Amino acid sequence: MKFEKIAVIGERSLVLGFKLIGIKDVFLTEGREAVNMFTQLIGVKSYNLIIVSEGLKSHMDTNTLRVAETSISPLVVFIPLPGEEADRESVEALAKRVLGVDISKLGTKGAAK
Repeated sequence: MKFEKIAVIGERSLVLGFKLIGIKDVFLTEGREAVNMFTQLIGVKSYNLIIVSEGLKSHMDTNTLRVAETSISPLVVFIPLPGEEADRESVEALAKRVLGVDISKLGTKGAAK
């Protein structure tokens, strides 16, 4: 899948890194305002990928969070802030939830010993 249109929503420490690597649609916002921005972006369906600060989950109501976690078009990925460790979803759990693939078992068949 090619992500041609990417948006990033979150705090300064998250969005600046993505802006520096060339993503143009970054939205520096927090809290309820960020949830409103997320709702707008997911509604217009012009993005293939929306990257959202992990901290935004605590501001989302149940329906918005369900939409974010089950959406595949656009794909929504929650990213923790740099240095944030608590309650972070592992890469394996994220791949299983988003892709339906258990990557912890990949490469075990026929691997060199």
